[in-house]
Amino acid sequence: MTKLRLRADGTDDLEIIAAAVQDAIFKVGEARFDSSRRFFTLRLSRYTHETGAFRVESGLRFDGVLNVRAQGVDLAKPDAFAVILGLDFEATDLPAGLLNLKLAGGGTIQVYVEAIDMTLADVGELRATKKIPKHD
Repeated sequence: MTKLRLRADGTDDLEIIAAAVQDAIFKVGEARFDSSRRFFTLRLSRYTHETGAFRVESGLRFDGVLNVRAQGVDLAKPDAFAVILGLDFEATDLPAGLLNLKLAGGGTIQVYVEAIDMTLADVGELRATKKIPKHD
């Protein structure tokens, strides 16, 4: 399998990355926001919908980040895991807006950006999983 390396600078590109990160798992305490360099990163265990029954370690990076806030996510539990169900963009003052990471259990991470500028890159090798995501 070819490792994914995707870049988004618009809503069409964002839809592709959103599909790729659906059902990805990350540890809450490993989310990083660097306010001085204006980026936010997540280290993910991405379910490979394109191959099925596998996961791969991936990095998701948002650039041009002005602020990050979490709702319904217990930041006091850094070892807790979160599952991404969706990713969308809400324009506030184009090209700026909110990138909303919708999480299982109703939580959301909102990344306020100057413009859509993000990268998803697989960095690990495929590993088999028996836990197949199921959706209605």
